Amino acid sequence: MMRFLFLVILCWSFTCNAQNTAIAPGEKLVYTASYNMSGILNDIAQVTMETSNVQTSKATLLRLKCTAATYSKWDNFFKIRDLYESYVNPKTLTPYLYKRNINEGSYFKAMKYTYSHKTNTIKSVQTKKNNQVQNKDFTFNAGSNDIVSTLYKLRTLDYETMRVGQQKTIHVIFDRKETKGYITYLGKETLNTAIGTKTCYKISIGSDSKALEGGNSNLLWLTADANKIIVFGKFKIPVGNGELKIKSASGLKN
Repeated sequence: MMRFLFLVILCWSFTCNAQNTAIAPGEKLVYTASYNMSGILNDIAQVTMETSNVQTSKATLLRLKCTAATYSKWDNFFKIRDLYESYVNPKTLTPYLYKRNINEGSYFKAMKYTYSHKTNTIKSVQTKKNNQVQNKDFTFNAGSNDIVSTLYKLRTLDYETMRVGQQKTIHVIFDRKETKGYITYLGKETLNTAIGTKTCYKISIGSDSKALEGGNSNLLWLTADANKIIVFGKFKIPVGNGELKIKSASGLKN
């Protein structure tokens, strides 16, 4: 599931200076994550994305929270309880703090990033089982973000002005490294979803990383409206393939 979430979020991340007009506090998106096992696509987990305001001593930040949990019938096979969250500027989605807690079977890892945009450095703290703590500072390029804040930035793109076949470079910070990939705009398609029939922007994903296989196999559909929420996705990675399907959407800004 960690690899699956990384793929989804990598697909949703890119360098973008647009202002946020699509995302507000109080939004909640719920998805079903499916995975192909022995030729059969099984619904294995629920992915939930939520936003809320957080007041600090200096400013009001927008909390972007993403959780993943296997359905109970899969817990005995491989139990997943993952949490990703980023605290960002509400207008620009620039991140100031990022946290990630991975609980998958017997595996546990926690990661925390504290950003300094003046110096383009991140102070990171990694904690594993038995309280093994590792502190490490590293640099990042302007425009690169953690996997959660970049995920939401996808929704700030103006797809109406993009031509079919137009490509953008994407950057995401994952496990203290920057990963580079590519988004290609493929035009509009209409899909029947759990929240109704939606005209969508369709994009494909490619990457220099081994996390993805074949850009034509990794696809996302976002609603062609002011909210630009992701309603469907297909992915292919070295260990298999699967889908992400929206179940419900509430608290939308527009």
